[in-house]
Amino acid sequence: MKKQHVFNISGMTCDHCAVTVKNDLEELPGVSANVSYPEGKAWIDSPATTEAEELLRRIRQSGYKAEPEENRSERFVIIGSGSAAFAAAIRLASSARRVIMIEEGTMGGTCVNVGCVPSKIFIRQGDVAHTIRQNPFPGIESPDPSLNFEKLRSQQKARVDELRSSKYARILELHPNIQFLQGRAAFLDARTISVIDVDGKPETIEADRILVATGARPAIPDIPGLRDTPFWTSTEALSSQKLPDHLLVVGGGFVACEMGQAYRRMGIRVTFLVRGERLLSGMDPDLGSGLADAFREEGIALNTETNISRVNHDGKQFSLETDRGTFSGDALLIAAGRTPNTGRLNLAAAGIRTDAKGRILIDPHMRTNIPHIYAAGDCTPLPPFVYVAASSGTKAASNMMGEETLLSLSVVPEVIFTDPAVATVGVTEQSALEQGLNIEIRTLPLEAVPRALANFETRGLIKIVAESGTARILGVHILADQAGEVIQTAHLAIRSQMTVSELGETLFPYLTMVEGLKLAAQSFGKDVSELSCCAG
Repeated sequence: MKKQHVFNISGMTCDHCAVTVKNDLEELPGVSANVSYPEGKAWIDSPATTEAEELLRRIRQSGYKAEPEENRSERFVIIGSGSAAFAAAIRLASSARRVIMIEEGTMGGTCVNVGCVPSKIFIRQGDVAHTIRQNPFPGIESPDPSLNFEKLRSQQKARVDELRSSKYARILELHPNIQFLQGRAAFLDARTISVIDVDGKPETIEADRILVATGARPAIPDIPGLRDTPFWTSTEALSSQKLPDHLLVVGGGFVACEMGQAYRRMGIRVTFLVRGERLLSGMDPDLGSGLADAFREEGIALNTETNISRVNHDGKQFSLETDRGTFSGDALLIAAGRTPNTGRLNLAAAGIRTDAKGRILIDPHMRTNIPHIYAAGDCTPLPPFVYVAASSGTKAASNMMGEETLLSLSVVPEVIFTDPAVATVGVTEQSALEQGLNIEIRTLPLEAVPRALANFETRGLIKIVAESGTARILGVHILADQAGEVIQTAHLAIRSQMTVSELGETLFPYLTMVEGLKLAAQSFGKDVSELSCCAG
């Protein structure tokens, strides 16, 4: 007895490709096939005992993508509309899938609305004000800049609106097979989703495949009195239309550092209250301590190992009671990490497993413990970076269509947009020792980098962690102006398993900050202070 299959095939570029697929399929016992390049299809007769997956595997081994034609009618539901969600939707829609996207809040998620885009605009505005106020060249005298904060906020909002329109809303126009629903989604069971629209009207959606990409939001610590006050998270810090006189910042991570310095550069007082021993506690200690020195030079007050017992607000001023005394200010920013947006999804009804923090547990294919349900982005334990979220969304979508793609997280670069900037990739000294690796480390002060000298911006360092014996580069950690523009070269060096010798012998343009990587690599074998300016 024979079975008939119709597969859609993508990746063929000529009739010869179709012949290759046909021949490979017919190597299977009892299989006959007709493959069309113009139509991108294969019509296959096979023994009843031959599974469709075996046929699909044979086509994919030939170097092409394939799926049963009946899958084209499946309904794919995406909960969320941020970077992971849109990356997945584009991938699905480009393969002619029917997609329903459900969003409770503002289209575009965190990055474009209240995260990456507005924060980097605000940081840049602060940098410009700071450069006018304190540039390193004594022959250029500038008065203290006059700031129109409302105009700055208006400019920021306009660019956010523009990008939301061009990078999100316009995508829906380009892909009519993506249906966008505004409403709150929750699981009724593993295949049924309830959506309550903005008018409170319920709708029920049946799904064949589901992706949860609901992102995360600022975490609020359980400090007595805090929730009764008008404190800020990063969202409010990026939308406030008025500059405070004195901002208190609770936290020592990247959001705290970026926002705290940006506000300081707007000309206000800033005081940090950090529970840990230093800023950026999860990174190489030299990065946090070096950034702390830079902050203090700018007049930022740093208080580490400070525990808050209570927050009060009298209608005008915040008062924070701590084990180091009482701190007062007229604005309070809470930057204590993020928490996943999963609490209202009723994940238990679908049987979806989460960790203790509420993050959805996934396998390397972005699949949850329920085979047809996937998750991507910040609602999972993946690294909380927008570029990871977008890539995970694309990979999840591919796997929802029957592929078996993996997201490589062996080497993930990270950038903090302070000044000097912080950038890191690969292992730190501490993590290398914890893994039992034998390592060598060299730290190059920025005074040794010609571009930094020419810029009169020599605060910072470049540190390379290499494996003893092989000299293979394992990690790079940078505190420097333009560190974010340098770190990708280090990322590629680690991905390519370069040694410090190979990196040190590579041609780098002069004068550039990235040349500092070459000098740091050369410092493993020589004293770079004894080299001429652009010595190879």
